[in-house]
Amino acid sequence: QVQLVESGGGLVQAGGSLRLSCAASGRTFSGYAMGWFRQAPGQERDFVAAITRSGGTTYYANSVKGRFTISRDDAKNTVYLQMNSLKPEDTAVYYCAARWGNTIMVLTSQYDYWGQGTQVTVSS
Repeated sequence: QVQLVESGGGLVQAGGSLRLSCAASGRTFSGYAMGWFRQAPGQERDFVAAITRSGGTTYYANSVKGRFTISRDDAKNTVYLQMNSLKPEDTAVYYCAARWGNTIMVLTSQYDYWGQGTQVTVSS
């Protein structure tokens, strides 16, 4: 069982930056690949970024590639999403998710545990 708690969301102007954090409970965090997803009002929950449990491989949605960076610190049981050059279309609730294993997946159904989400609002 893994519990995930996101933080770091807020209101930022276009072009600004935010860093989201996702703190995980449990001693087996290092065994999980981690992902970030986002959901805008009236939209489906979409893949944003993922990282393998080793941290050696990352993968990004085309819409955020070059602007967002996912990383993890297993000593702190935390995964991060650094978001730069934010755009109004990045506005959404951002969720972190965990799946056991070392494979990057991009579908919500492929993840076992989810956080409650944190709101990111980018003003123009």
